[in-house]
Amino acid sequence: MPFKSLEIIEPILQSLREEGYSIPTPIQVQAIPIVLDGGDLLGCAQTGTGKTAAFAIPIIQLLCTNQSYDKRKKIRSLILTPTRELAIQIGESFKNYGRHTKLAYTVIFGGVNQLSQTQALQRGVDILVATPGRLLDLMNQGFISLKDIEIFVLDEADCMLDMGFIHDVKRVLAALPKKRQSLFFSATMPSEIVKLADTICKNPTKVEITPGQPTVDIIEQFVYFVDKGNKSALLIDVLSDNKIKSALVFTRTKHGADKVVKDLLRHNIRAEAIHGNKAQNARQRALANFKEQTTRVLVATDIAARGIDVDEMEFVINYEIPNVSETYVHRIGRTGRAGAKGTAFSFCDAEEKAFLKDIEKLIRKKIPVIDKHPYPLIDHHPVKAPRQQRPQRSDYSRHKPESVGDRRRLIRVPRV
Repeated sequence: MPFKSLEIIEPILQSLREEGYSIPTPIQVQAIPIVLDGGDLLGCAQTGTGKTAAFAIPIIQLLCTNQSYDKRKKIRSLILTPTRELAIQIGESFKNYGRHTKLAYTVIFGGVNQLSQTQALQRGVDILVATPGRLLDLMNQGFISLKDIEIFVLDEADCMLDMGFIHDVKRVLAALPKKRQSLFFSATMPSEIVKLADTICKNPTKVEITPGQPTVDIIEQFVYFVDKGNKSALLIDVLSDNKIKSALVFTRTKHGADKVVKDLLRHNIRAEAIHGNKAQNARQRALANFKEQTTRVLVATDIAARGIDVDEMEFVINYEIPNVSETYVHRIGRTGRAGAKGTAFSFCDAEEKAFLKDIEKLIRKKIPVIDKHPYPLIDHHPVKAPRQQRPQRSDYSRHKPESVGDRRRLIRVPRV
């Protein structure tokens, strides 16, 4: 089924042809007609399935066909998203799909000077892509009014919830007109997300893609069992394969990301880190270098997991197994996008085996193990602190300790 069969207008079709798009993905096939008909939408789709185009294309068409003739442009569509990288990515999509229309858009996010953003807003925009913090800040300063919003999109709702933006989202919702079209997208649908969706959408049509299989099937997944202290050496060994032209490596912490970069640079492997402590211009420069393959390895924390979109990126490496199973899905979803092939490697030490088990339960498959490598797992049962026993109340009724350490030092005195 070509895009033309979805009754897309010619200016957008021309842009899609220039982008090399010919066949819509399943979520685009289902979502675009619903949005064009003016209905609310509740979309659940795994990452990399093309859901940005699923809402961007029909929004551009609706705003074009209902063009306002006011000299001063008003914000008619708001896309709210959790991270800077994702906001920039969505903004680029609107730019690409709407290049042959007269619609104006801008992207606002924190971490940078607001001047260029406020100047764009003062010139007037039809479509605003924003992160919650900067949006509320500029609303409080009087630069943004949401009273003319016709179409509202909440993207990556589960990530928004995980990052603690729920109160900001509710403040934004309170400023929106009650009469509007609402589109709600999330990669997962736990009960908290369903409750949030009920407050945003009115009788939405639900579109759910591959509900029984949360990971992208086309991605090949493998796990290496390795001692924690040998992960760096294993990463160097894996990257010695010349077939890996570039790789996205995930760590759990910012410090861990910086450490991995230092290890790679010592072995003459071009690498940069991207995480919350990096300035926005440094993050954008690192991402641009990675896209241009000037940097071979980009090391990221999970805050960037849903905002990195690199065409034909084939390899993702979980240097550390995430302790939240859904995070694994978002990480590996950076590859295998829109039908392209992808490979995900995960380095699992003994203490991460429980995380791996939870991931396999979520994705409903056993991840194949690569056991022929130079750094096999030796310490299968790392020493852990003994389970603390709760003391009998009578032993400490008169000497309540201030901490576990104090408790251990108390002398057990039998009652007389």
